[in-house]
Amino acid sequence: MTSNDARGNSGDEAREPGAPRAEGAASRWADLERPPLNATTLRRALVRPGGLWTALDVVPSTGSTNADLVARVTRAAGGAPPEGAVLVAEEQTAGRGRLDRTWSAPPRSGLFFSVLLRPGPAVPPERWGWLPLLAGVAAATGLSRAAGVDTSLKWPNDLLVTVDGEERKTGGILAERAGSDAVVLGIGINVTLAAAELPVPTAGSLALARAVCTDRDPLLRAVLRSLEQWYGDWRAAGGDPAVSNVQEAYAAGCATLGRTVRAELPGDRSLTGEAVALDGDGRLVLALPDGAREAVGAGDVVHLRAAGAAGPE
Repeated sequence: MTSNDARGNSGDEAREPGAPRAEGAASRWADLERPPLNATTLRRALVRPGGLWTALDVVPSTGSTNADLVARVTRAAGGAPPEGAVLVAEEQTAGRGRLDRTWSAPPRSGLFFSVLLRPGPAVPPERWGWLPLLAGVAAATGLSRAAGVDTSLKWPNDLLVTVDGEERKTGGILAERAGSDAVVLGIGINVTLAAAELPVPTAGSLALARAVCTDRDPLLRAVLRSLEQWYGDWRAAGGDPAVSNVQEAYAAGCATLGRTVRAELPGDRSLTGEAVALDGDGRLVLALPDGAREAVGAGDVVHLRAAGAAGPE
């Protein structure tokens, strides 16, 4: 995942991403338009007594921040990291999404990070399935505020922006259990990917969506602060999605609702219908052509056409 134009954020002369640096340019940055994150400043802003975030590490490169953080929990010999540990990578070489999909992106072209959460005992395990949806609400809220870009949600775990009048995926979320009492949430967001760097035509980036800010430091702070607020409210409500307003907020920002979709389900089964609601378990409710309704809890969803549209999108 990547993005295109970070001009003005580094204070250096602009050049096309990937273009060679001028001879003799003295800098620790390989790409002057993609400066590294400032780990010290991020810790100072986010890690504080009484707050959710307890540690924040930035590594130059790794295969997957989710895999690394899960390993820290499951392999720890009596020294598992506390809730609120944040691991950020400037580059992921084996980033993972749902259904074991993989992707990679140019170094420092996006935000690639994972956080460790321990929702219990305040939240029963049967409600932990709301965490990726909650993370979607938090990420969309934080990006909309900090980047000035309308960010919507595609059920269950994609972040969408509009590029040249079309919806494009600019981010994704992956939740994984870590041991018996922890969940690792991974979030990947394309920030400065240029059109030529997109892995697929349906991908996008904040820069391509004409974000007012593509500086990754304030973007990461905004997303983590938003996640802290939404997670705190949800946990205080015992994980109740209605009381914490997570269910309402997700539905309000969900681009999937009101559209005709095809749900590709496990076991080579598919359903086509109108996405009409999000139920109390976070499942997508489809109104089928025969009048029946079915809740989908896992699978891939393809947007076929907008509500009221005459043909495919």
